[in-house]
Amino acid sequence: MIEQYVRDLHEADETQVAVVGGKGAHLGGLSGIDGIRVPGGFCVTTEAFRRIMKEAPSIDDRLDQLSRLNPDDREAIRTLSAEIRRAIEGIAIPGDLAAEITRALTRLGEQSAYAVRSSATAEDLPTASFAGQQDTYLNVVGPAAILRHVSRCWASLFTERAVTYRQRNGIGHRTVHMAVVVQQMVFPHAAGVLFTADPVTGNRKVATVDAGFGLGEALVSGLVNPDVFTVRDGEVVTKAIAAKQRALHALPTGGTREVAIDAQRQEQPALTDAQAVRLVQLGRRIEEHFGRPQDIEWCLVDDDFQIVQSRPITTLFPIPETGDQENHVFVSVGHQQMMTDPMKPLGLSMWQLTAMVPMHEAAGRLFVDVTRRLSSPASRAGLLDLMGRGDPLVRDALETVLDRDGFVPSLPDAGPGGPPAGGAPAPIETDPALVTELIERSQASIAALERDIRTKTGPALFDFLLEAFEEHKRVLSDPLNFQAIMAGMEATWWLNDKLQEWLGEKNAADTLTLSAPGNVTSEMGLALLDVADVIRPQSEVVAFLQGALDGGLLDGSFLDELAKLAGGTEARDAIEGYLDRYGMRCVGEIDITRPRWRERPTSLVPVLLDNIRNFEPGAAERRFEQGRRKARKKEQDVLSRLRALPDGDRKADEAKRMIDRVRTFIGYREYPKYGIVSRYFVYKQALLAEAGRLVQADVLTEKEDIFYLTFQELRDVVRSHQVDDGLIQQRKDAFRSYQALTPPRVLTSDGEAFTGAYRRDDVPAGALTGLPVSAGTIEGRARVILDMAEADLEAGDILVTTFTDPSWSPLFVAVAGLVTEVGGLMTHGAVIAREYGLPAVVGVEQATRLIRDGQRIRVHGTDGYVEILS
Repeated sequence: MIEQYVRDLHEADETQVAVVGGKGAHLGGLSGIDGIRVPGGFCVTTEAFRRIMKEAPSIDDRLDQLSRLNPDDREAIRTLSAEIRRAIEGIAIPGDLAAEITRALTRLGEQSAYAVRSSATAEDLPTASFAGQQDTYLNVVGPAAILRHVSRCWASLFTERAVTYRQRNGIGHRTVHMAVVVQQMVFPHAAGVLFTADPVTGNRKVATVDAGFGLGEALVSGLVNPDVFTVRDGEVVTKAIAAKQRALHALPTGGTREVAIDAQRQEQPALTDAQAVRLVQLGRRIEEHFGRPQDIEWCLVDDDFQIVQSRPITTLFPIPETGDQENHVFVSVGHQQMMTDPMKPLGLSMWQLTAMVPMHEAAGRLFVDVTRRLSSPASRAGLLDLMGRGDPLVRDALETVLDRDGFVPSLPDAGPGGPPAGGAPAPIETDPALVTELIERSQASIAALERDIRTKTGPALFDFLLEAFEEHKRVLSDPLNFQAIMAGMEATWWLNDKLQEWLGEKNAADTLTLSAPGNVTSEMGLALLDVADVIRPQSEVVAFLQGALDGGLLDGSFLDELAKLAGGTEARDAIEGYLDRYGMRCVGEIDITRPRWRERPTSLVPVLLDNIRNFEPGAAERRFEQGRRKARKKEQDVLSRLRALPDGDRKADEAKRMIDRVRTFIGYREYPKYGIVSRYFVYKQALLAEAGRLVQADVLTEKEDIFYLTFQELRDVVRSHQVDDGLIQQRKDAFRSYQALTPPRVLTSDGEAFTGAYRRDDVPAGALTGLPVSAGTIEGRARVILDMAEADLEAGDILVTTFTDPSWSPLFVAVAGLVTEVGGLMTHGAVIAREYGLPAVVGVEQATRLIRDGQRIRVHGTDGYVEILS
């Protein structure tokens, strides 16, 4: 029975989380590292906890009730979790289990003082720290007291904060079990916490030591401010010594108490510099053992460090793998593609295989290594200019890295890898026929793909897809494609720069691009207004859609249900027609694994109902025509004012050429993405058909499991008909953990994350700064919407969200303004906001947290800031 209920710390290691919990496993692992001292102790295993839980069948019913509660229903969680804790603490520990614990205590010293610490199986893991979720009891003396505190630790699995944490993270209450660590107390001169990476900047080469007198709990609980030492390359580089007025000391009879520190000692450092450096050296050894940065609790006893805890720092953004020790600077792809959520492995690998430049993965996001471009003066200037025009925060972040002496190497030229970023493409004529030709080429290529892929299955499908990816890249790299995109963007920049210089007018191109022809993304928003026009007169259809949505009964079969209603066939045909043209789109569409509108048409229903409620028939055509007239009027106004200037005819002629150029090419800016996503849907349908065959052959449990394999791994599974189920589960857990991380705009190989700053002094106090991308000022109700399927808009609302990709454009027709956390001058949301004439500010850091849903706000789309009015 000893093996079942009690295990010595030295017998545990990181592979035994299921037996001794996260804390016990880490302490066991620490005990085995050469040169690391860990106080002796043992673990009461999860088997003991399971046995206790079986002693009270009533707990089972309460767990069922708990799992059904909303994580925000704090009162119900508080009541139910307290009942479960009382029930657990009321269970008498069976005699044989109590005897095992007492025997272990006898071996270590029955009347010694111990720390009794919770060690849950979902704790101190690489993906979720659960720090502070369960309880620790210090200086517990005597077998009876220790048994009582073991019961309390079991019960602490159901504290209100632990229950809420699990519910918010999608972790079932029955899947987590509790072990208990019983460890000899140490009575330190000083104690504290060591982070082997800077927890604020993420820099892996900087360690931070927090130190105070007495027991470390005083620091962890916030009772005292710690001394803070920053250590880099074996020396203390900064330190801040706090006035430490109190400390926590152990009492001889058990328990702890606060004591005042003598006035002359209060401002003495708790550690010497040499001790801080030595502690960091121990921390590096621990970090190397566990393979990731650690948050370490330590004690100093007679100039000797003892380690009482080590857990991974789960808040750090991982560093992309490079396979070398050189310095690297990475720029986020997601911030340029308007998709900062994590992607699943299949989505990542498909984007990498079809991208025009190499991309590195970290935490489900993609990054481009720009080190070489930053290394030579010529390519650096081009890159910074291009990045600055797109997103000033990226430019500022890159300039901050360049200010770090010696981090980016200096090279005489850009070296291999193509022309420097931002290099001007050869100009092309302002000819609408060029755009028509490009669109026809893309459509022909997609039609050939759809035709040729139909007969491909098994390994032959993957060989075919690799060839298709080359065709995909060939279409994108067509010089004419790049020239057409750049022609529209460069003409926009020229107009904004020159008209501000000549007429003192900011962002004049915003009005000149209204209702530009041929923009597939803005047409998509207007086309949904046309669908609303078909449905609006069909009262039975509208009532059905609203009722099904309100009752949460809407599923993929609703299109079939429509045909049974009066006017339903016309409604269904209109939606089907829309899906035929745009059904390959969805939120986060660069990730092939995201459900497309064709796969989940229910996601369009809230927007459709908003359109039915907020618009009159014919709104799409009227809206487009209004924009076109406004742009035409603006053009005439600008040209007449220019002609009145010195050398006015030349200036007006140049401006006219650029206005024609913008209106010819700016709409095409959106087409290449439409082509990519159209191809993606063809790839996805073929891969899901293959997944269906794997499910039928009992190789996979469900088709969507392929989303957690890379393209290459899936190819191997199709060949071998063997899959590693453990790998798929591991990837699912990792993906869930990545959702809690916010990707930085710029990241270095040291792990330092940079978000950039605007550095402006023309913004009123209290306003939120961003990038002006669509001119005008609008005041209205903020609607903070994180999921398009939850849209509930009224005329005059201002959409506030994290990012918008093309799939959000149907919402744009219903709002009066736009605020996003991510975006640049030429990203999709900005382009469509300008086309629809919506004042818009993007790149507003933490907008969805700082602006509350329903608040009244004013968006200054010309000057780039947002005021919160109520």
